[in-house]
Amino acid sequence: MEKQNIITRLRTGRGMSQDELAERVFVTRQAVSRWERGETVPSTDTLRLLSQVFDVSINTLLGSPRKLVCQCCGMPLDDTSVSREKDGTINEEYCRWCYADGQFVYTSLETLTEFLVAHMSRPDWPPEQARAYFQEQLPRLRHWQEKGGEAPRQDGELHRDGGD
Repeated sequence: MEKQNIITRLRTGRGMSQDELAERVFVTRQAVSRWERGETVPSTDTLRLLSQVFDVSINTLLGSPRKLVCQCCGMPLDDTSVSREKDGTINEEYCRWCYADGQFVYTSLETLTEFLVAHMSRPDWPPEQARAYFQEQLPRLRHWQEKGGEAPRQDGELHRDGGD
């Protein structure tokens, strides 16, 4: 679907007129019309409001220009799996299973790894293979890099955040 059709589809799917949407996000009906024709795009602040009105991520409003993954477990994210802050706003960094109501569910990399191994292993991907995969991949995600202060470089070596 083309970017300009996204707002139209979301608006009409909720039975809203351009005037009603404009009122809810504090713009003119003409601004909504220009977005829907693809002539302009909403400002960052307006995208946040649209995200709340339609209960979708900003990424969705922009036509999913980038593929999002949870920065805790690595799961692909979409509007049904993104997490929320305590105030209900969407957090596009984490899935709803790793980050719920403004709090992280998994307090250690080991706990998350064991959970994933238990739930993702299968006959063609045995637990030891799954564990090796998660032990290699999870530390590369932003949450674990920030938590541990060490980030793997492309060459596999570690460097401390805050300087090379």
